[in-house]
Amino acid sequence: MRHRKDGYKLGRLTQHRWALFRNLLTALFRHQRITTTAAKAQAVRGLADRMVTLAKQDTLHARRQVLTMVPDVEVVAQLFGTIAPRFGDRSGGYTRVLKAGYRRGDNAPLVLLELVDRPEAPPEKDKGKGEKKEKAPKAAAAAKGKRGKKERAAAASA
Repeated sequence: MRHRKDGYKLGRLTQHRWALFRNLLTALFRHQRITTTAAKAQAVRGLADRMVTLAKQDTLHARRQVLTMVPDVEVVAQLFGTIAPRFGDRSGGYTRVLKAGYRRGDNAPLVLLELVDRPEAPPEKDKGKGEKKEKAPKAAAAAKGKRGKKERAAAASA
């Protein structure tokens, strides 16, 4: 029986699982949005909320505790400097999970794990999108030495 046995195993050994969690947390705080499987997102969501709560304390001890789970110093500086102050008035629920379809190879359910109140990126201008390349006229293609079946047959018989 698995009574009162909480946590996600994810089919990995303990060290591998914690390394996966550290990598996911680092990527989440660096990019503020990641695409991963539903099970991994569910497993890492509580840890991410805990890291933001620690970062809101802004003490040396809290910084060292976050560094045990997020080993990248630049990402920790970003977490304490920009992300935590953004959630100053919020008491929890710093992440959101949105369904994103299924993975092509094994049909695993994918989700977007993102920080709430994430600053939106400026919309990119449509450079080249929707524009089709114009095809060269057939006369120009023939002038370049490209011939169709009829032209090759005529040249072969002549």
